[in-house]
Amino acid sequence: MKKYHVYAIGNALVDMEFHVEDAFLAQMGIDKGVMTLVDQDQQHRLYEALKETHGKRASGGSAANTIIAVSHFGGNSFYSCKVANDDAGDFYVADLQRAGVDTNLHRQRDAGVSGKCIVMVTPDAERTMHTFLGISEQVSDADLHLDAIESAEYAYLEGYLVTSPTGRQAAIRLREKAAAKGVKTALTFSDPNMVNFFRDGLREMLGGGVDLLFCNQQEALTWANTDDIRNATDALRGVAKQYVVTLGKEGALVFDGAQQHHIPATPVKAIDTNGAGDMFAGAYLYAITHGFSAQEAGQFAVRAAAKVVTHFGPRLEPAGYQALLPVK
Repeated sequence: MKKYHVYAIGNALVDMEFHVEDAFLAQMGIDKGVMTLVDQDQQHRLYEALKETHGKRASGGSAANTIIAVSHFGGNSFYSCKVANDDAGDFYVADLQRAGVDTNLHRQRDAGVSGKCIVMVTPDAERTMHTFLGISEQVSDADLHLDAIESAEYAYLEGYLVTSPTGRQAAIRLREKAAAKGVKTALTFSDPNMVNFFRDGLREMLGGGVDLLFCNQQEALTWANTDDIRNATDALRGVAKQYVVTLGKEGALVFDGAQQHHIPATPVKAIDTNGAGDMFAGAYLYAITHGFSAQEAGQFAVRAAAKVVTHFGPRLEPAGYQALLPVK
């Protein structure tokens, strides 16, 4: 039995989440529904416009949300990332520790500014993100823990790393090291903008293909340059042995390597879709490393994602994860 169910690498970001109106996004000239990289001054100006609004802070980044979900469901997880020796970095490390996630961050951290993400949630529950990567943009091969990689069942790569040359190379190195040690590999496209503007970098990260690919419908369609989901899933089979395509209110498509399954959605009233895809991936990875079939994992992940969108914020309280666990 391996020590870790999932080892992941990603951008470490302190999430700051706010409720906003669509008019605010229009006033600020912000593209809705995607992640946009900004510099520190841009993010500060946006924060000044939002600071009187009720906000919520948590350790975040896409892969972090996923790996914390794995841990709260009862899995063993390891997260490689980079934060600075500042207050935000202290908060981030403590939050990971509370979630029971092992990490490379125990050694002395470098001086600098930890990354932050402002998440704006509109009344239709859509999330829009402005991200300043800070020192997380410098995550590199040096932040990998080779023994932990070898001790994992899955290595999980965050697509957002494609924007950083050192982060992209670290993800490629992780995939190569994992494959060489017989560790299965998984990658998430993360965001439509990553597929739209960083396609070549994502191809580098995918290399000869991964064991499991996570994406949403828009990302799949953009990857295949098509408006037909059947053509898109055909294209995904060229880069992944198995895949999951989340379809929002329509549920998800799960390909187990032989057969594609449609997983119906769990009807809920969504108030915040931030973290839905991350929760889906965490629940799915937990399930397939604990004896569930791909179809069963998809059913569990759809329920988990449906639960998180009924809450403000990308994660549940620890007890909320345990309440979702199926009886098997």
